[in-house]
Amino acid sequence: MKWTDHGSSIELYTPLAFNFAQCLVFLDRSNQETLHRINAGYLVKLLKFDEEVVFCQIASKQNSMHVNFPLTSPSAATRKKVAAYLWQWFDVERDLSSFYEMAHKDSILQPLGQKYYGLRIIGIPDLFEALVWAIIGQQINLTFAYTLKKRLVEHFGESLTFEGETYWLFPSCEKIATISVATLRDLQFTVRKCEYIIDIAKLMAGGALTTEKLLQKENDQDIKKALMSIRGVGAWTADYVMMKSLRCPTALPMADVGLHNALKIQLGLEHKPTIAEITQIATQWKGWQAYATFYLWRSLYD
Repeated sequence: MKWTDHGSSIELYTPLAFNFAQCLVFLDRSNQETLHRINAGYLVKLLKFDEEVVFCQIASKQNSMHVNFPLTSPSAATRKKVAAYLWQWFDVERDLSSFYEMAHKDSILQPLGQKYYGLRIIGIPDLFEALVWAIIGQQINLTFAYTLKKRLVEHFGESLTFEGETYWLFPSCEKIATISVATLRDLQFTVRKCEYIIDIAKLMAGGALTTEKLLQKENDQDIKKALMSIRGVGAWTADYVMMKSLRCPTALPMADVGLHNALKIQLGLEHKPTIAEITQIATQWKGWQAYATFYLWRSLYD
């Protein structure tokens, strides 16, 4: 991680293949998003580390991201954690040269690789948030998924108000582990999703499920098996979490509706491609399935 600590701000140095504006397009895809906001070119994000709440304004400069702390300057240790969080959130560490070489030879990805050059997978560094968001999104449309997430965050998350606007933190697993199914059901979650989310919160609050334990698995297939052993986590959810939180580049959410729709458009089909067709197409993406999926998702927001 390459960064400079200026005390009241920090600066993260990004590679040439990094396009902050493209990342913002993806982050700005829903007006119901509660966990970040884009104001006047700034990406505004509330973070929390060891009980220290940090209000961040993130902007792009030439070959860097500049992070300002307009309320109070966090401790030196926390500033380092902010830098690490953003480095992971934007997947800055990854060398994309091999991805672009592959994309250049692929008829579907070639125009997307050129058009969105520098786009990074926008991750979800917090495993609990990633799992809950994936479970919320099961078998419902994206608009209603955002509605449910907004309700969850605004009922159980912490907040901070700055210049008349309220910013939110995703609820902690410790908080959700204490609530009842009936309480969550009041927000229009299905009974099953209530049970899944609370069970996962208890696993994580008790330390039985952590990012570190999952990443100690021997390979991606073992990680997927471990995730799918959790009640409520099927293949799509496991692949989504591996892609967005655990940063597994081979993760491919094969059953994803957005992936199907994007391929239908890119291929000019009258119908969505079958799983067999997607499997065949994806043989060209070996090692970069997650990035291929993400660039196809991005194409849906033009």
